[in-house]
Amino acid sequence: MARSDLYPPIEPIRTGMLRVDDVHALYWEECGRRDGLPVLFLHGGPGAGSASTHRRYFDPGRYRIVLFDQRGAGRSVPLAETLHNTTAHLIQDIEKLRVALGIERWLVFGGSWGSALALAYGKTHPERCLGFILRGVFLCRRSEVDWFLYGMGRFFPDAWRRFAEPIPADERHDLLSAYYRRLVDPNPEIHMPAARRWSAYEGACSTLLPSPDTVAAFEQDRLALGLARIEAHYFKHDMFLADDELLQGAARIRHLPCTIVQGRYDMVCPPNSADALARAWGSASLQIVADAGHSAMEPGIRAALVRATDAFAQSFAPRRSVAAS
Repeated sequence: MARSDLYPPIEPIRTGMLRVDDVHALYWEECGRRDGLPVLFLHGGPGAGSASTHRRYFDPGRYRIVLFDQRGAGRSVPLAETLHNTTAHLIQDIEKLRVALGIERWLVFGGSWGSALALAYGKTHPERCLGFILRGVFLCRRSEVDWFLYGMGRFFPDAWRRFAEPIPADERHDLLSAYYRRLVDPNPEIHMPAARRWSAYEGACSTLLPSPDTVAAFEQDRLALGLARIEAHYFKHDMFLADDELLQGAARIRHLPCTIVQGRYDMVCPPNSADALARAWGSASLQIVADAGHSAMEPGIRAALVRATDAFAQSFAPRRSVAAS
């Protein structure tokens, strides 16, 4: 019987800190079976970090589940550090982690910014990928960043006002630069209010129906600072990618299986990007969830992602599941 929700909570079987340069050390963890099908989970943001819930999209009886916090995010140190923090650095980090764990190839699973990083990694190292499961596709185009900063306000005018109004009127024509200056300011009395506003704005726009719990989680200091500062840093530098680089790069990985799960009413990463990627890929399966927004925790999104991971495990490396159906 197909599962309709996440797998039960599990604890890591191994954790560690991977030193990747003289500035950054990355938190990583493994869950599930040491001899299972390797899967790499790439969190969103950039800067959001991984969470225990993210382990639960995968059958622990079939998968060797690898999660890590990207530079400046989550439990990696230093928190919210922008030095030596680019897309190229993150791709190198993924390879260092793969080698350190002795994994030859893995399924790459990513949502939102994680989908972009999955594509960037995949086109750079296609020989290390078994396939892809992507959610809430973000292609790092300037039009998508502009939509985040201004376009979402068409549907969430109240959330956008709370985001924009702390910025003086003469700076609102360039919200990204205005927020970036405040977020990189070393004074917590300047950067923390900006971080909370930025992060709360994203949280408020992430779900189909209002979710005060989601907004409250996004406003927590550690998540807010990592997410807002690193996200603004990447936005300010065009994600360290050419405008259409990820869509064009799909040609290097289109021979690999890919499932795309997309909320019909995703306001953070609108569905036109997922549709464009599916068309460029050709063989990718695009699954539109009719009653969902952006969040990976939307019920329909959760169910579709678990079905996708189950289907991949079944087709690629059938094993007896030890988790309850």
